[in-house]
Amino acid sequence: MQKLKVGMLLFPELTILDFTGPYDVFIKAPCFEVLIIGATRAPIRAEGGLTLQPDIAMADCPQLDIIFVPGGRGINALLTDQPVLQFLREQAVKAKYITSVCTGALVLAAAGLLDGYKATTHWRSLELLRMFGVETIEERVVRDRNRITGGGVTAGIDFGLQLTAIIGGEELAKVVQLQLEYNPEPPFRAGSPNTAGLPVLQKAKEITQLTLETRKRIIRQLLQDRASSSIELT
Repeated sequence: MQKLKVGMLLFPELTILDFTGPYDVFIKAPCFEVLIIGATRAPIRAEGGLTLQPDIAMADCPQLDIIFVPGGRGINALLTDQPVLQFLREQAVKAKYITSVCTGALVLAAAGLLDGYKATTHWRSLELLRMFGVETIEERVVRDRNRITGGGVTAGIDFGLQLTAIIGGEELAKVVQLQLEYNPEPPFRAGSPNTAGLPVLQKAKEITQLTLETRKRIIRQLLQDRASSSIELT
């Protein structure tokens, strides 16, 4: 069976389920070899304080077949982190698939890796992704050629299973799904802004408004700096 090297990027303040959902799929599928990558090999604290240990530093990372970027509060720093963005660009040249879950898509967009592609992200960040000129689609998983992006947080499991089906076949993906007993029956229909109801939606927007506005400022400045650099080069 074809075995592809998956590089899963870690960074401070990532959302742990963005990472562990796909990770639990990948490690059960024999078509993947998983590498956990950090800026260095130092332990990394995710949201809530859980500590994760990278296998390898970016500088020592071999060529990957699949690039994976999760999301979380920590993407604010990544959007302008040139070593991380350059690492992604360099790996993307020869990678077979370039992927993300949740707001990891914003990092791919900041690196220019979603230019001309359709993609998705967490529902609250779709407008941020559009700021980069990306055509957004409100689905759990969006595939556009070799770009595969998952929606918010729990969509990481759907993403992982779809990628497994692409690489290892549908039967393998189904076996992994059964191993995980991924048969969701959520207690409420509040997992989408389309079904949550107005009071819940408004509350969720209030809670996330500061983060949204902060990221808008970062992206506006990033795009402004990029435009200024282009003008200087012409």
